[in-house]
Amino acid sequence: MSDRPDIVLIVLDTQRADRLGCYGHQKAITPNLDRFARQGTLFEQAISPAQWTIPSHASMFTGLYPTAHQVTQSSHSLSADSPTLAERLHRHGYETIGFCNNPLVGILDNGFKRGFETFYNYGGAFPSVPQNSSRLPWPLNKLAESYTQFLRRISYPIQNFFGQSDLAFRLSLNAWLTPLWSKFANFKGQNARSVRDVSHFLRQRESRQSDKPMFLFLNLMETHLPFWPPSGFVDKAAPYFRKSAEAQKIMADWNREAYRWASPLAEPLGELESRVLSDMYDAEVAYQDDYLGELLAVLDGRSHHSNTLTIIVSDHGDGLGEHNYFGHAFVAYQELVHVPMMMQWPRHLPRPARINAPVSTRRVYHTILDAAGIQPETSLADETVSEMTLLHTVNGREPEQNTVYSEIYPPLNFVRAIENHQPELIEPFRCLATRRAVVQSANNAPVRKLIQVDDIPDELFNLTADPLELTNEKAAMADEVINLNRQIKQMTRRVKQQRENLTAGSAVALEDEQLLKQLRGLGYVD
Repeated sequence: MSDRPDIVLIVLDTQRADRLGCYGHQKAITPNLDRFARQGTLFEQAISPAQWTIPSHASMFTGLYPTAHQVTQSSHSLSADSPTLAERLHRHGYETIGFCNNPLVGILDNGFKRGFETFYNYGGAFPSVPQNSSRLPWPLNKLAESYTQFLRRISYPIQNFFGQSDLAFRLSLNAWLTPLWSKFANFKGQNARSVRDVSHFLRQRESRQSDKPMFLFLNLMETHLPFWPPSGFVDKAAPYFRKSAEAQKIMADWNREAYRWASPLAEPLGELESRVLSDMYDAEVAYQDDYLGELLAVLDGRSHHSNTLTIIVSDHGDGLGEHNYFGHAFVAYQELVHVPMMMQWPRHLPRPARINAPVSTRRVYHTILDAAGIQPETSLADETVSEMTLLHTVNGREPEQNTVYSEIYPPLNFVRAIENHQPELIEPFRCLATRRAVVQSANNAPVRKLIQVDDIPDELFNLTADPLELTNEKAAMADEVINLNRQIKQMTRRVKQQRENLTAGSAVALEDEQLLKQLRGLGYVD
């Protein structure tokens, strides 16, 4: 067995930090993730470089901020000048395998799958999954896999026809049809199934004692709308729900009205509406935690456990009506960019720890490559992998001086969806604006956050005293605004310089036309 570590990266798509018990949520039902955090290292103020899936994953896969890697829209793909984690690990002898539930990561041909020897997609009308996933005996599992691939091939002409039909496209936006296509085409993937398959893969790998180190990537999409957790978790998180016809209608309406999943709110949510959406989100979080228990137990039981680096992180959070926004399209508030991040590596991090310094989740890239002993080929950021590993922060040496940065490029497809439905919201909610934010903590001072809107300082928050960002202190803290705005300008110049050294990637392609039609309906792609 190689002495290089096995590496497991688990991305909890759309998971807010403040909905886990280990981050202080009093109503949380998350014993497995809380236990993982207690036994490992938890980053209390992990900040995503972006507010939605595509730019955030691109940052974790390349170590670059969105302006530098240039993948800020669903039509963008990673440049060949930006080697991904999987590419670099594969070139250095790692077995690379992915299990993905998000179509924006697993189905779009945007370069995210580069370097993976094996990549399973659990989204789409006919998912691509391991042979054993059917749970059928051999040779029936082989036949089932062949039949699935056959169905995928013959479905493309049919799906192309419907994807090109204006009538079919308009019908797909009908609120009554959304629950059908979101389930039929596995819009959220098959998360529990994917976790079972990962656990099975790890058990099999353990039995054959592979000589190659492993990089395993898992993306879960459980906490994304639509919300339909099993009834047992609904009863725990929202005990009133199944007895309230009004609450059930609220959730049914939201599950049907896909356009509202990423839109400003013309009117604030009603009291019951806000409670239902919040509690059902918690039920999805609890369900996800429950089936993650099997995978975390398998990881604990492996013979290579002590030399396995496991990182659990989210790509972004989700707005549930705070600040009059819903979803994760337009703003830089904490409900979107403050994400959970925790890791275990018993050989090198034997003692549990909670780290309160702000850190960027883009440093997942540097941390994993440093753990694998891989140094940069050419550093675009004038920073070496070994300088930016999160292990330095754990050991009290913070390379970014407790300062992290986020860039909020509005997804233009979402903007066009709003223009089609409620164009009057575009201007007052500044849906076309580019936002940038910096979070900083120095010398035991409160954690401060400044948000720019189109290069102009707009809001200043004391996150220590005001974690919900309810009080804008910009007028009262002029010196702090000047200092943090200088930090944003410096970082913006730096990432623009990095961008000049990269070529832009090509336009993306999508292999599943049925799913393409649905992603169009949601505003994810053109």
